[in-house]
Amino acid sequence: MVKGGRNYLEALEKVDRDRTYSPQEALELVKEVSFESFDATVEVHMRMGVNPRHADQQVRGTVLLPEGLGQEIIVAVFASGEAASIAEEAGADYVLSTDEDMQKIQDGWVEFDVAIAIPEMMSKVGRLGRILGPRGLMPNPKAGTVAPAEDLPRLIEEAKAGRVEYRVDKTSNIHLPIGKVSFSVDELMNNFVTVVDRIKRERPPSVNRNTYIRKLTVTSTMGPGIKVNVPEALALEPAL
Repeated sequence: MVKGGRNYLEALEKVDRDRTYSPQEALELVKEVSFESFDATVEVHMRMGVNPRHADQQVRGTVLLPEGLGQEIIVAVFASGEAASIAEEAGADYVLSTDEDMQKIQDGWVEFDVAIAIPEMMSKVGRLGRILGPRGLMPNPKAGTVAPAEDLPRLIEEAKAGRVEYRVDKTSNIHLPIGKVSFSVDELMNNFVTVVDRIKRERPPSVNRNTYIRKLTVTSTMGPGIKVNVPEALALEPAL
């Protein structure tokens, strides 16, 4: 028996759980069945055919959503000296460099959405892994969030414009936002296709193409999951 509140169950009745929808139909349905009293986030969930315990089957990176995320992104930059000045001028919300800043985070302060660091700061930032890691905020070269000072303006601009990180978790799933329910279907489609295309291109050579992305689901923050036809999604090309 499916559990949930009245609004959730009413939304679920509109979804055929035995069907896989085209991407367009799925995103139209996400908007239709959203019952949240706030502008909910639309999310994509991918069941991957990789083994995350194998180093050669890691799937991780970033993607810039062409339509943005529909929300204000708070960016923190770990930098000192001239790099700190560059970060401030580029619009970073917080520039963190002192031992007091590090202690503040160790005490539990994480009022930011994206963290970027210059390489010289990683000896300090590395000590914050216990706090930042579980929240997906730990700067990492593979994710493009550890970079030299000259790259900070671009990274800050991209983060605020809707640059999101993806990473396969220990259960072989990828979860990431693609916008808000208030977006038009065309805007959600543009972000959805961009995300799927990017992850499709990151397939490790050791993983079979036909089983790389096994399942696709879209949903709003509290809404029911809607299955997406994987071959149809993979066949779409992002707009130029």
